[in-house]
Amino acid sequence: MNDQPMAAIAAWATFYTMVGSSAAALTGLMFVVIGMVMGWARRRRSHDGLSVFSTPTVVHFGATLLVAAILVAPWHSLASPAVLVALSGLTGLAYMLRLIYRTRNLASYRADLDDWAWYNILPFVAYGALCAGGFWALTSIEHALFVIAGAAVLLMFIGIRNAWDIVTYIAISEE
Repeated sequence: MNDQPMAAIAAWATFYTMVGSSAAALTGLMFVVIGMVMGWARRRRSHDGLSVFSTPTVVHFGATLLVAAILVAPWHSLASPAVLVALSGLTGLAYMLRLIYRTRNLASYRADLDDWAWYNILPFVAYGALCAGGFWALTSIEHALFVIAGAAVLLMFIGIRNAWDIVTYIAISEE
């Protein structure tokens, strides 16, 4: 067994422990946000915005946590974590395609450019980078780990920004 690729992953353990812990804590905070949203959402006629804007934020935090967990697990070969990260990215891409479709068909709200960028385009890019990074890890682990790390951090910052956006939208729209 070649230990060099596994040493490259091990060198990132502190980074993924920090990112994974942050994603887990932020997922917990999203439950508070959802609690706030529920009182507001009950007064609305349509609930499609909740599933298009709030749920994906939790999914992005969950994806970040999953990638971190995959990369800090004690693997004996590189193939398993690389393929799992790639599949996580591929699943995220499929989820984002579904979400883009749902965003286009919102009945009660028309997404503006800012919403498209933060809720659809940037997450799509992040999941694409996860997928590419996972497959790239099979041939060049050192470079691929930077791509995967960038995608994980991007998903986390997207989640932070979108959670803030949801809370401020509700605070401003309260009557």
